[in-house]
Amino acid sequence: MPVTDEAIEKIKGMIVSGELGPGSKLPREADLAERLGLSRSSLREAVKALSLIRVLDVRQGDGTYVTSLQPNLLLDALGFVVDFHQDASVLHFLEVRRILEPAATAMAATEMSDIDIAGLRAVLAELAPDASIEELVANDLEFHRRIATGSGNPVLCSLIDGMSGPTARARIWRGLTQEGAVQRTREQHVAICDAIEARQPEVARAWATVHVAGVELWLRNMLGSPASALAPGAR
Repeated sequence: MPVTDEAIEKIKGMIVSGELGPGSKLPREADLAERLGLSRSSLREAVKALSLIRVLDVRQGDGTYVTSLQPNLLLDALGFVVDFHQDASVLHFLEVRRILEPAATAMAATEMSDIDIAGLRAVLAELAPDASIEELVANDLEFHRRIATGSGNPVLCSLIDGMSGPTARARIWRGLTQEGAVQRTREQHVAICDAIEARQPEVARAWATVHVAGVELWLRNMLGSPASALAPGAR
């Protein structure tokens, strides 16, 4: 198990056992790392990841607290369950994303207004070259949200939005552990935006498929799951 995942599991254990309840303050980083047998760096990455999905609240100059854990505070209730359940179920969400997002992206290539496309391009420009993983994931979520909205289908947009929370952790882990993941994400986002701007729905669909499938393939390899239909030679 990767060290960051091990740190997540140990913090999760403290929450699930009731040792850390909603609103509880975590012990000092040095003390908690020693107690859990973790390096301070792996503990720090775990806290950063858990704060992104709003399980922990990092208060500058005060400490780190468990949030209220209320569903409306988390990305969504279902995402909370999946993020705290260490198995391959998140792959099911990624598989659904792989079906829905390319369709939405193709629709966006014909439905998005020029003003909305300019806004999509502006989202890409907001990401600094030295952006952190947190900033990358936040930018990624906003990029995909705008495309889903741009499909013009509110039902499809709602379904895709529901997939974002449960798959956010996979995106974080990939950015933290896979070499070149950040640059690859940037390049694929630009290619998707270019295809939408050029009003090429099938090209946009193809790039969106490659983009989402990349996260799915990485996670399958990490979990040692059987190859799916997207993997070469899987059938």
